[in-house]
Amino acid sequence: MNINLSSNLFVWLILITLPEIVFSQSADFTIQNVKFESQGITLAGSILTPKKTFAAVVIVHGSDPVKREMEFAKRLAKQGIAVLTYDKRGVGESAGVYVGPSVGTNNIDTANLNLLSQDANAAVNIFRTYLKDKTPIGLVGFSQAGWIIPLAASKNPQIEFMVLFSCPTITTLEQLRFQFYTNGNNNFWENHTEAEVREHIKNDSDRYQFAATDPKNSLNTLSIPGLWLFGKKDIQIPVKLCIEQLNTFKVKGKPFEYTLFSKLGHNTSSSDITETVDISIQWIKQKTLNNKKSKKQNKALPTTAILN
Repeated sequence: MNINLSSNLFVWLILITLPEIVFSQSADFTIQNVKFESQGITLAGSILTPKKTFAAVVIVHGSDPVKREMEFAKRLAKQGIAVLTYDKRGVGESAGVYVGPSVGTNNIDTANLNLLSQDANAAVNIFRTYLKDKTPIGLVGFSQAGWIIPLAASKNPQIEFMVLFSCPTITTLEQLRFQFYTNGNNNFWENHTEAEVREHIKNDSDRYQFAATDPKNSLNTLSIPGLWLFGKKDIQIPVKLCIEQLNTFKVKGKPFEYTLFSKLGHNTSSSDITETVDISIQWIKQKTLNNKKSKKQNKALPTTAILN
């Protein structure tokens, strides 16, 4: 009896001291829950580690009060991309206060966007400790992340690439002018021209007064590759204007790319949409391969000795 009791106790102690890891049914990757600090609070998330990892990403949320994006993360992990996804500040197991229109607060003012970018950078920093040193880390995000990712990347040299689904390149106030103009009308583009949209964004008075965040300020400082994926029927952001601004960056030599999907709207990453995710995965693979080749070439370059 004592022997059985001791054995059971020993097994129980082993179980509570093991890291919290759950193996997926596909056995393509493991899942490990993590907690990390950011600006005085604790954020909770999960790390998905493939058997063979060629790159890693931290997922940056859109504006909604969402928990960790597990289904999207699994799509990436199955293709060899390690993922850290976490519950947004004030949501799920993450501490802090969620800010957003659903609770009557402004989630696109400068203070909140900067705070969320610091959360993303804290996630990158903790993720690095779980990865092999040479695994490149990037940011992948949706919608509101278009303002957050450039802020984070401009302050963290560990971030080597970025993928942005339906993300704006215009200011926060310009985006609001467009969103109020479309007013959720899915048939908006059947009755309005691009010229009308541009005129409205340029001249409409702002319903809210706060300092605008312009992602172009941060993008101007970046030299890392970026991929934007847009839906032509988007009624949350003016896609053609965003593409025009990206083309301006490309003329300046910025390694920014975009893909436009004629049949899609603002939602470009849901579980029933495969093309956008497939393209982003292939793009990450190509950029990772190019980065490795570049580093090898730099190592192979002869050094020049200066003789007195």
